[in-house]
Amino acid sequence: MRMKDTTEILCQLRKLMKRPTGGQWTSLAAYIVPSDDAHGSEYICEHDQRRAFISGFDGSAGTAVITADKALLWTDGRYYQQATNQLDPNWSLMKDGLPTTPSIGSWLAGNLPKESVVAVDPKLLSFRRWQPIHKELIAADCSLLPLEENLVDAVWGAEQPARTCNPIITLDLKFAGATIAEKWRNVKCQMEEKKTQLLVVSALDEVACEFLRFLNLRGSDIDYNPVFFAYLIVTHDELKFFVSSTKLPSDFKDHLVANGVEVSIFAYEEIGERLNQLIKKGEEKIWISSNSSYYLNSMIPKNKRHQEVTPIALSKAIKNSAEVEGFVNCHIRDGVALCQYFAWLEGMVLNKQHVSEISGAIKLEELRSKREHFMGPSFETISASGPNASIIHYKPAEDTNREIADKEIYLCDSGAQYKDGTTDVTRTWHFGEPTDWQKETYTRVLRGQLTLGATIFPRKVKGQVLDSLARKALWDIGLDYGHGTGHGVGHFLNVHEGPMGVGIRLMPDDPGLQENMMISNEPGYYQDGEFGIRIEDIVQIIPAETKCNFNGRGGLTFKTITMCPKQTKLVKKEMLLKDEINLLNEYHRLVWDTLSPILKEEGDNLTLLWLERETRKI
Repeated sequence: MRMKDTTEILCQLRKLMKRPTGGQWTSLAAYIVPSDDAHGSEYICEHDQRRAFISGFDGSAGTAVITADKALLWTDGRYYQQATNQLDPNWSLMKDGLPTTPSIGSWLAGNLPKESVVAVDPKLLSFRRWQPIHKELIAADCSLLPLEENLVDAVWGAEQPARTCNPIITLDLKFAGATIAEKWRNVKCQMEEKKTQLLVVSALDEVACEFLRFLNLRGSDIDYNPVFFAYLIVTHDELKFFVSSTKLPSDFKDHLVANGVEVSIFAYEEIGERLNQLIKKGEEKIWISSNSSYYLNSMIPKNKRHQEVTPIALSKAIKNSAEVEGFVNCHIRDGVALCQYFAWLEGMVLNKQHVSEISGAIKLEELRSKREHFMGPSFETISASGPNASIIHYKPAEDTNREIADKEIYLCDSGAQYKDGTTDVTRTWHFGEPTDWQKETYTRVLRGQLTLGATIFPRKVKGQVLDSLARKALWDIGLDYGHGTGHGVGHFLNVHEGPMGVGIRLMPDDPGLQENMMISNEPGYYQDGEFGIRIEDIVQIIPAETKCNFNGRGGLTFKTITMCPKQTKLVKKEMLLKDEINLLNEYHRLVWDTLSPILKEEGDNLTLLWLERETRKI
């Protein structure tokens, strides 16, 4: 990936850090540029890509710290390779998650002189991330300043892209499965239980859920995510919606009447002013998530602040019957498109027809676009050949674009947004002769995926408890992977959805795994500079029958809803247990039984023959 020269940008930023402003400081010792996480969206619009602008690193997770003589970037194991490739010599990579890497607050406290001032835009940093940095700085006689003037914006100036303001669409009740009034009633019940009078909602997928799922709306302000820039304040009597009125659909009022609710509309920028007015009115207890911005959290006096994951976060994670049906149906349609792509791709490669990572991704989107209710990709397709597949969140670009050939592994991680659900699937292929080592590592990844997918576990167990099941076959020989094993998936919403997940790190808001949550099952292995392997399905959490029923707690298991074969050519059968062979064969039988009638009806003999071969028993 091409590196970006950041010398001039850092020079301008450091000049601003020395500039007195409004009597708040003489000069800043450090300035923090986080991912814009205050709205809770992994993907951000071009206007908000501040960290990428100053550093060149455009991964979805990472925080930059600039001092008078250093520029450092913290990011996790998903992005070590990408950051190494994208950062220029001005920058030092801090590998977050390694035992030897200090936290941001610890590094600042240990490297700045006493009484140093560190600043950050409080609207772009969550309260949860603010607190540990603040505490470590205070302990070192330093301070963290909430500076609302954004210094990166000042450097970026007129070249900074405008904030997106795309139109919103309404979502039909047949996809949403419940009216706004029903959802509001459920939230109010939980507010009464917590003795709160106001609920502040800032995460875009939650606003979308309460206004996309609550108000049954969808937007497109952020690529791949059908969300829009907005805030929501829920009271027992009123819904206050903070959004640019120019985005609202022409049938918005009719939509509200049909759902039996009234909504007050305010400008997006008024959230602080209006919240402050509500705070001053009385002694109301206000519910807000610590994942919301420090700016909003700090505005609420501590004695009025009820800080907990919002009820919307959990309600959107547990899919209703209409959403479950939509998920199943869209994964079947998606599976047809995937099989058509991989069958086409194999034929092109074996016939020595040129297909690149980029042209392959374009072909896959074209095939998906022909399926009912398709609205676009759910993220940028990871179409990765050979060494590019070892970059966990690789994005094909003109300067890295490789031909897909029969001499190396091809990894394709892709997904789509449909009106009735969101898909995310990864398959790893070799169209020639894989090495013995590639087959062994693929088989170990597959064993972990099959084991996790068949696991029975007690209701509401934390996802972290299950993570090692997916890693054990790799751990047995001292291998691992640097990303989580499972993430929640939104219903025509963010492809990465909390508050639950499966991974090594504890998710602080994880309510425990529950029936009708949709999560991914995606172990992998990555050999730097050579190849990468990942196998990913979306699974529905369903009840499990057990002899003892966990003493009345209830048992759960997973049902795979992704419909696409896993390449058996890469499998070393002698490494699989009998139960694992049965699980793979049963899955392939299900894929054949589900997709073959559709392909027959459509007269797609090419894909049908490919599917028949790829789903044969081993």
